[in-house]
Amino acid sequence: MIRALSIPDVRALEAAAMAGLPDGTLMGRAARGIADVAAARLGEHGGRSVVALVGSGDNGGDALYAAHFLAEVGYPCAAVLVSDKGRSAAHQGGLATVAQNAVVVVAADDPDEAVRVVAGADLVLDGITGIGGHPGLRPTAARLVAAIDEDAWIIAVDLASGLDPEGRVRADAIVWADETVTMGVAKPAHLLPAGEGATGRLTVVDIGLGTTQVPAAVERLTFDDAARLWPMPGPGDDKYSRGVLGIVAGGEHYSGAAVLSVTAAVEAGVGMARYVGPPTPTGLVRAAVPEAVHGPGQVQAWLVGPGLDVESAAADQLAAARETLASDLPVVIDAGGLDLVDGPREAPTLLTPHAGEAARLLTRLLALTGPDGTTGRNDAGSDDALSTDEQASDTLDPATRPGGGAGAGEVSRQQVEADPVGAVRRLAGLTGAVVLLKGSTTIVAGAQGPVRSQADAPAWLATAGAGDVLSGLLGMLLAAGLSPLEAGSLGALVHGLAAERASAGGPLRALAVAHAIPAAVRELLLRRI
Repeated sequence: MIRALSIPDVRALEAAAMAGLPDGTLMGRAARGIADVAAARLGEHGGRSVVALVGSGDNGGDALYAAHFLAEVGYPCAAVLVSDKGRSAAHQGGLATVAQNAVVVVAADDPDEAVRVVAGADLVLDGITGIGGHPGLRPTAARLVAAIDEDAWIIAVDLASGLDPEGRVRADAIVWADETVTMGVAKPAHLLPAGEGATGRLTVVDIGLGTTQVPAAVERLTFDDAARLWPMPGPGDDKYSRGVLGIVAGGEHYSGAAVLSVTAAVEAGVGMARYVGPPTPTGLVRAAVPEAVHGPGQVQAWLVGPGLDVESAAADQLAAARETLASDLPVVIDAGGLDLVDGPREAPTLLTPHAGEAARLLTRLLALTGPDGTTGRNDAGSDDALSTDEQASDTLDPATRPGGGAGAGEVSRQQVEADPVGAVRRLAGLTGAVVLLKGSTTIVAGAQGPVRSQADAPAWLATAGAGDVLSGLLGMLLAAGLSPLEAGSLGALVHGLAAERASAGGPLRALAVAHAIPAAVRELLLRRI
């Protein structure tokens, strides 16, 4: 499992490690790791010249020492001091060290020369800001970043500059790294939507922090985790003990959703799928999934909502949906089923909205609750990052951000997308559920505990019906006995892998993703051998 620690926990670990080591030991380990990765990438991608963009914090020191190590083995290296305060703001030990290896040092007060040096680099070390930074870059830093040649390989030191280290706030002025070499452990920005795209390939350098005993702020399942977690039948199992999933889905207007969700559940290996729906989708399910049974009955878990239009649903199907939500059985609630959620549910529950559905559900539920007292954050940072007052304008106003309380007005899709973790946490708090917020980086979390994130799918998966397939897969996992958190994160991973295999680099349809689930699961299970 990939684990990202909160920034306060990272700082505490660093302080504890430094207390027992000679000065500069951690920075030396970090710089050596960065230099080793940089040398490997130069070998893979060609080129020789290296430029370090050096900010005023420890990341700048890491970049300076890494340039020193690269210069020692013959790479032409330069260091561009990004801070407007020049040499006085840079890491003094690093500056003194690079001078020993003829590393060219250029200050930002010579802007034309700084731009020229940056533009000529084959590889750029981004050491402008790190975990003390705020979202966004100052104009001087942004200008130098814009000068990087499009063919240069950019390695971010610990964190791509301009990102919110906690991964909560988006900014426009950032470094888009090809690779991030992070120290000791991943940071939340590496795994959350606001920062993952700018992180590129994530390489973790062990500098001796001893992170395993610290609870993660963000987690991501790997393929090995998926192989371990996937429910395997034993010789004593039958279709009932493997899990029976009831599915209330589809309607006369959205009949295909029933076929997609039932197909996905069966392809994923559910013991039995029991479908409840009106005539048209019932006929389609009978033809497409002959092993499905029909009508209410005993189940281990339910899926409610794919293709369900509450306004036009048949009375008996709508009654079955409401009865299901009032039961004490585990339930996956998707799409139209979200319109039936009106408060907390005691039984295990997994909500699966996209950003628009999450916004509508938050708006409706918040109108029924009192103020929640949500407050903003106020981090300290390097002088090369924006101050709190200068942060990117997409930071949500406290009166209207997700979870803003009664009278906050309508929560918009844009607000959910601007702070997806905040929206998921608040929605989970209002419903007692685990929430899976669908997106290119999918967030799965409850009101407390770790946040899970998965980003395993190709962009081609943004297609009609993909969510119906995911819901059937999630329902199968819930019926097999997994918790909503495990089912949500594991289902998102397998859904993405199945889409990758079905796509093979090109367009795909949702039904192909459903049919690709068995091969994807088989591929994962081979890792057990």
